Amino acid sequence: MNRRKRLGVVAATALALTVTAPAAGAQAGHRPGADPARAVLPAGDGWASEGTSTTGGAAADASRVFTVTTWEEFRTALAVPGTEPRIVKVAGTLDATAAGCAAFEAPGYDFARYLADYDPAVWGYENEVSGPQEVLRAASATAQGQAVKVKVPANTTVVGIGRNAGIAGGSLQVQGVDNVIVRNLTLESPLDCFPQWDPTDGATGAWNSEYDSLVVYGSTHVWIDHNTFTDGAHPDASLPSYYGEVYQRHDGELDVVRGADLVTASWNVFTDHDKTLMIGNSDSAGSTDRGRLRVTLHHNLFENVVERAPRVRFGRVDAYNNHFVVPSGPYVYSLGIGQESQLFAEKNAFTLAADVPAGKILKKWKDAPVTVAGNYVNGAPVDLLAVHNEQYPDEVLRADAGWTPVLRTRVDHPRAVPALVDHRAGAGRLR
Repeated sequence: MNRRKRLGVVAATALALTVTAPAAGAQAGHRPGADPARAVLPAGDGWASEGTSTTGGAAADASRVFTVTTWEEFRTALAVPGTEPRIVKVAGTLDATAAGCAAFEAPGYDFARYLADYDPAVWGYENEVSGPQEVLRAASATAQGQAVKVKVPANTTVVGIGRNAGIAGGSLQVQGVDNVIVRNLTLESPLDCFPQWDPTDGATGAWNSEYDSLVVYGSTHVWIDHNTFTDGAHPDASLPSYYGEVYQRHDGELDVVRGADLVTASWNVFTDHDKTLMIGNSDSAGSTDRGRLRVTLHHNLFENVVERAPRVRFGRVDAYNNHFVVPSGPYVYSLGIGQESQLFAEKNAFTLAADVPAGKILKKWKDAPVTVAGNYVNGAPVDLLAVHNEQYPDEVLRADAGWTPVLRTRVDHPRAVPALVDHRAGAGRLR
C-alpha cells in the first residue's frame, strides 16, 4: 500500500475552544523544540518573502491564540473580529462534513430522480441541464458550500499541533487578505455531495464538482508549508460512474487565482489526486493576473497526481527541488504551460514508471516561454524541453521564461531530492 494512502482522518473529539498563551517572540522557519505557531517565513524563501515578507500571526497576543478541536470551533476562532495577529492551533482532525450529505439536501432533492431526468437518453447532450431537480441540486450545493468554506483573515497562522492534525472536507479560503501562514496540516479534499452533470462538457459530458482544500484568491504574502494534500479515504478510484462518466466529487487541492501574488509553497505533499494545483484559473483574467501570480514551489512531493503540478497562467513561477513520482496508470502531465506563463523549473527530480515517457512531463496549453534546467528523470539528467518537443512535434514549446529567480534559501542537487523530500515533506514532519 502507498505509504501516503495510510494518512487517514480521525474525527476530532469535541472540546472547548481554548486560548493558549504565546511563546516568547517570533522565529524564522522552525527550530527543534520551538513553537511552530511562532515561526515566520525565512528571509529570501521564495516569492512570499518579497517586500514585507510573511509573518502570519507569529506576534499574536495571548487573547488571540486559539486551540480548536472541532470544525465549528475553528470557524469561530477565524471569525473573531479584528486584523491583529492571530494563531489558530488545530488539535486532531476537524471534520467539516461530519453530519453527512443529507444535512445539506434541499427539501425535494432526489438523486435518483436527478439521474432519471438528465439521462442523456432523455435529455441529450446539446443543452445544459435545467428544471426542478437541477434547481434543488444547486440549492443543496449552496448549503454545503456555506458549511465547508471558511475565510482565513489577514495576519493569521493556522497550524497543526503534533503529527496528526488535519482538516477533512473543509475548504480554506484565503481571499483578499495579506500575510497568512498555513502549516503542518493533513488536508483531505472536500467531497462534493452534489456534483453537477454537464452534458455539453466534451463529447460525452462530465460531472463537475466544487471545493478546493485551499484557495488563495486575490491575496498576498502567503506561506503554505509542511502540509499533506490528499483525497484520503475517497480516492477517485472509489467513485462510481453514471452516464458512462466518473461521478467526480473532487476539485483541486490548491488554487492560486484571481490576482493572488507572492506565495511560497514549501515541503508539502500532494498525493493521489487528479487536477492538483492551478496557478491562474482563466485565460481571460489578464486584467487581474498579469504581473501577479508570483509563486515559488520548492521541496514538494507530487505523488500519483494526474495533472496540474502545477498548471500556470500569467505567473512567474519558480519550481525547484520538487520530487514528482508518476506510477503506471492515469497521467496527463506535470508542468502545464498556459497563457502568458513564465515558468522556471530547475533541479527537480522525476521518478517515472517505465511506461511513462519523459516528454509528457511538460504540457503546452498556450504558446509561452519556459525555462527548464538541471532536471533529472529516474536519476539521470534530461533536457525536458528537448524531449517534449521531440516526442510531441505538434506542441512545440519555446525556451527562456525571461527571468531568473533569486529568492531561494537552499538549492539541493536533484539526485538528493527524492530522499530528502520523501522523508521530510508533509504534515507531521516539522523539524
